[in-house]
Amino acid sequence: MKSVFRIEAMDCSAEEQVLRKRFSKVSEVSSLTFDLVNRQLTVDHEFVSDEPIRQILAEVGMPAAADCEVGCTPEPRPASKADLLLGLALGVAIAAELLAVYTGNERSFPVAALAVLAIVMGGVQTFKKGLVAVRTFALNINFLMCLAVIGAFIIGSYPEAAMVTVLFAIAERIESFALDKARDAVRSLMSLAPDNALVYRGGTWVEATASSVEIGEVVRVRPGDRIPLDGTVVGGLSSVNQAPITGESIPVDKVVGSSLFAGTINEEGVLEFEVTSAKGHTTLDRIIKTVQEAQGSRATSQRFIDSFARVYTPVVVCLALLVAIVPSIVFGQPFVPWLYKSLVLLVIACPCALVISTPVTVVSGLAAAAKLGILVKGGAHLESGKHLTAIALDKTGTLTFGKPRVEAMVQLHGFDEKLAKQVAASLDHLSAHPVAKAIVEHWDGTLLAVDSFESLPGRGVKGIVDREPFILGNHRLIEESGVCCDHVHDALLDFEKNGMSVVILATAKEAVAVFAVADAVRPESVEAVQELHAMGLKVVMLTGDNLATANAIGAKVGIDQVQAEMLPEAKLTAIEELISQGDKVGMVGDGVNDAPALAKSTVGFAMGAAGTDTAIETADVALMDDDLRKIPTYILLSRRTATILAQNIAFALGIKVVFFALALVGVATLWMAVFADMGASLLVVFNGLRMLRTPVRHRDT
Repeated sequence: MKSVFRIEAMDCSAEEQVLRKRFSKVSEVSSLTFDLVNRQLTVDHEFVSDEPIRQILAEVGMPAAADCEVGCTPEPRPASKADLLLGLALGVAIAAELLAVYTGNERSFPVAALAVLAIVMGGVQTFKKGLVAVRTFALNINFLMCLAVIGAFIIGSYPEAAMVTVLFAIAERIESFALDKARDAVRSLMSLAPDNALVYRGGTWVEATASSVEIGEVVRVRPGDRIPLDGTVVGGLSSVNQAPITGESIPVDKVVGSSLFAGTINEEGVLEFEVTSAKGHTTLDRIIKTVQEAQGSRATSQRFIDSFARVYTPVVVCLALLVAIVPSIVFGQPFVPWLYKSLVLLVIACPCALVISTPVTVVSGLAAAAKLGILVKGGAHLESGKHLTAIALDKTGTLTFGKPRVEAMVQLHGFDEKLAKQVAASLDHLSAHPVAKAIVEHWDGTLLAVDSFESLPGRGVKGIVDREPFILGNHRLIEESGVCCDHVHDALLDFEKNGMSVVILATAKEAVAVFAVADAVRPESVEAVQELHAMGLKVVMLTGDNLATANAIGAKVGIDQVQAEMLPEAKLTAIEELISQGDKVGMVGDGVNDAPALAKSTVGFAMGAAGTDTAIETADVALMDDDLRKIPTYILLSRRTATILAQNIAFALGIKVVFFALALVGVATLWMAVFADMGASLLVVFNGLRMLRTPVRHRDT
């Protein structure tokens, strides 16, 4: 059984360590998953209910909040009486310091009394947590702070003991506010869809909660309103800003039959749509769920930091113990100065800044990607992008629109152009073939009546239009009909070398028009490939289409290597060959047919995942629309994430090394150590939050 708990008191690795120690003694618990950014604990256990776990959490001073589903996000902590008490404690601690300086005696009774009052007012929670740490044998910052304060009292540094206690409590409160910034990134996604909807019931429009609207009901959305649920337009005409879902910057026109996504914004006209997904199952809901669950997938650097911290803290505590006793016992040095130095070491020993730096950065990166229409399914996949050296692309529906259209037309023997388009569309409108549909769409006027229509499998169609017989089909049909000519051959050679399919219209006497049909290249594909090249990546096309068409498309887009006429198994082999050559490969496909290649690649990308469960579930990265430029954007996000993680780790470790040295030479004080430890935590958190402002294109850097 899996239970999820939100723990308001869990912000740092200190609390995680306590819980791991405590639950390690509970045989019914098989695993724990921590999400420090969202203060969330997921427990796999064998209890009949989660009540025993709640009791254990309460015992260690970290009671669980109300029921929480996977991915629940806490609300920001409001200012409280505790904050006022903390402010008063700071005032009392400052008074103790000033009185000690004024009287020249920091050990007097008034100074000691003020110090005790400040500690009681500002340090109760710290001492409670420290007591829990002692009971669970957890060497965390609360335990170390308690030792430092008690040690300071033992050697008579009362004002400093009070100031350290209060500063630590204030720093923890500020850190909590800083972490709320990271939570806001995910929380903002949850607020995109409105809570209410205008639904048609009982012959009238009524306001209802979005959660009460069922599939099949009709909802109306006014201009400027956010769309509450997924659906299909059944009335109205408007444009919709889909940026919250797909990251598209330009509003998309919506007509009857168009799809709508919850959380998007109706720009102009009134729209009425039939609901296709209930609340909790919309595309936006799936995006939120994916982002939240991705936070539990730890990045490689995070796993390393967690392992490092488990060794680092005990080692530093042992070092502090040696600093306290060895100089006095072995070298006859005064005990109190060296004890003070060891207390400073204890304060800066906790790796909180080191541990919290990674999840904050990763969550910020995941949220930034989601807002751009890029779903990354975990910190590990966010980090993997920086290693990519090659991108393998499918052609149809990826580099191209996946829908044939007429790209060019040649008139022959003076036949009227408009009449040629009209006759061709009239002949083809009964056919379901994609090329036939392209011919029909090329004409936007009325269709002519066709008599004696006949379909000619593998060749084309024929029929009588306005009492004149016509044929429409491929080169083979025209040759068989005896109406081919040099003009047709010239057009055929020109179009086919550019990867286009040719359809010819002819009367009983002569060919009158040649239509060139092709799956057009997406305009953003060229830009995407250029950006990938600028970032140093090789771009490969893997397609099942014929070699001539593939080469033509590859030349237009700027592909480095083209492999054509490939089955899914061959695509898998191609990915394996690239990997064997030392490449880290990103495979872009539809998430179903290309599943073997997607699974084998370093990072699998699913194109056009908006509204598609399978694509979101299959790939490591889901691109919510069909814009290939999101791949270089993802790689940029990955590289920025890696840079910020490296900065945070270097800073967190560097500040501790500096203060270790300052402590050993007697320069660092306890309150300086508090500032160093908690200040480092705040700085790495805010540095990680810079991911939310990452440029969205390589050219923006």
